[in-house]
Amino acid sequence: MTPGTRPLRIIHCFRSPVGGIFRHVRDLVEEHRAAGHEVGILCDSSTGGAHEERLFDAIRPQLSLGLIRIPIRRSVAPSDLNALYNSYKHIKSLQPDVLHGHGAKGGVLARLIGSALRVNRYRVARLYSPHGGSLHYDRAKLSGRIVLKLERLQERFTDSLVFVCEFERNAYETKVGKITTRSQVIYNGVRDSEFEPVTPVEDCADFLYIGMLRDLKGPDKFIDAFGRTERAIGHPLSAVMVGDGPDRDRYHRMMAERGLGRRIHMLEAMPARQAFALARNVVVPSRAEAMPYIVIEALAAGKPVIATRVGGVPEILGADSPALAVPGDPADLAHVMVDAMTNPTWCEDMMPAPDAFKAVFSASAMAEQMLSLYRELTGRISNI
Repeated sequence: MTPGTRPLRIIHCFRSPVGGIFRHVRDLVEEHRAAGHEVGILCDSSTGGAHEERLFDAIRPQLSLGLIRIPIRRSVAPSDLNALYNSYKHIKSLQPDVLHGHGAKGGVLARLIGSALRVNRYRVARLYSPHGGSLHYDRAKLSGRIVLKLERLQERFTDSLVFVCEFERNAYETKVGKITTRSQVIYNGVRDSEFEPVTPVEDCADFLYIGMLRDLKGPDKFIDAFGRTERAIGHPLSAVMVGDGPDRDRYHRMMAERGLGRRIHMLEAMPARQAFALARNVVVPSRAEAMPYIVIEALAAGKPVIATRVGGVPEILGADSPALAVPGDPADLAHVMVDAMTNPTWCEDMMPAPDAFKAVFSASAMAEQMLSLYRELTGRISNI
């Protein structure tokens, strides 16, 4: 911390403690706590499993402003009003300098509570990071128009929007409208310790899928592309799918119907670096993303990545990278997977230079930029 500056009191608000948003918040907590700031979390109490509880146990000692867990439904419900009021009372007692909302529901909580505090003369900065979220809605549908109009309305109560990639900022302007408040792009990053290569286990598989088991992330396309890759190469291959989600049983049936049940193994969620050791190549077949952490984590661990051309992924791998496939197209994904298996220099040719990659996508760089933004906003608010 710079001499003469006081520590900030920062609270992160989000709904579900799973996936990339949870990872993003944990990294910010660790970096900012190490820099001497006071940090807390507000999130849903009804989601997350044993893996997430272990992550909370690890980070809880760093949450000097506490861990607040309340029921927060995915869809809008009357119970939201009670959750909002209880959250307001608790957060008011903590007197934060910064409320940072992540995802649609987190953004609502941070901005409404922050605005209520501002009415009561508390000088708190209100930030919102969409992380995809409401930007996945279709403007052509009534539900999409309602959600996106609400995003526009809430912009009036936002001191800064924070996007994880240029793609996300462009998507926001396309769907919500020209930004009328401050905005900044700050790329996701991973810890310095994660830039150590992960050595594959002796009997590792050819391909790894790791993530939520739901269609948005493309597990069905991975299974389809894996079968096509086998047929193109002409001999059996192996794969591992790591994760939990609502469609797990359906993917099991899909593998069985295609005769792939013995060559694709499903495992429960585990730390990413543990999963990386299970296969040579990481496949990210998502239909839509903002800036997926799993791509950054895999590259930092020295793993070759095959991904779909969605969200900010081209900003990581390069806009013209042959490692990128058409989203939702298992044939094109299989083409890249075949190339990875048959071209001995594929990894070296496709992946970004390690030093340049680390300079942009480290957690320390991300946290430093975020802290500078927090300082700028709180300084501006104190002069109002």
